Amino acid sequence: MGQQVRRAGTVSVIVSGVACLLTIGQASAAVSHETGTVLYMCSFPMIGQQPLDVTARFDSPGTATAGGTITPAAISGTATFNAIHNATIFSAANYDGLRGKVTAPVTATNATPASATVTELDLPAQITPYVPGPRTFVFTQTAATAVPSFTAGAPGEATFALGNTFKLEVDFHKRDGTWTPWTLNCTVKITNPAQNRAFAPAIPVV
Repeated sequence: MGQQVRRAGTVSVIVSGVACLLTIGQASAAVSHETGTVLYMCSFPMIGQQPLDVTARFDSPGTATAGGTITPAAISGTATFNAIHNATIFSAANYDGLRGKVTAPVTATNATPASATVTELDLPAQITPYVPGPRTFVFTQTAATAVPSFTAGAPGEATFALGNTFKLEVDFHKRDGTWTPWTLNCTVKITNPAQNRAFAPAIPVV
């Protein structure tokens, strides 16, 4: 009888321990925060201001502690040229890809600093044949990316958003194998109502 009691107690401890570990794992699991599509107007060489659709995402712990540090991780996103620009800039002008770096300012609510900039996001060489329709390029965080840290504010929620500006320092690839450097300085397009640039969901602050 005594052995049965001891075994039951051991099983209870093991089950409780596993439950504890599962709870801790769930509390610390990374959460993905994503924007919708944000329309920027970019200064293209020779053709002036042209639209560019941008999305972005990052991971963070499930919650933040008031006064604690929030450092975005696994940052990535897309930059999409519309079908017209794919046909003119890429196909008609004999370009078939690009490579470069992305600079993305970020704003914060209920976290400090109120704004900071992520630099050196990598846009690796992406060279593909022309296909009618939009052309999308992917950028990602690498070891060279400078990622700012934020201090969470009061209990509640901390919200992050893409900034008003966005920059791509890229080389466009021509079909003959040469590269042409372009810098695209972009500003968010003013609309009514204003575009939603926020990452969702917000980060709970406890």
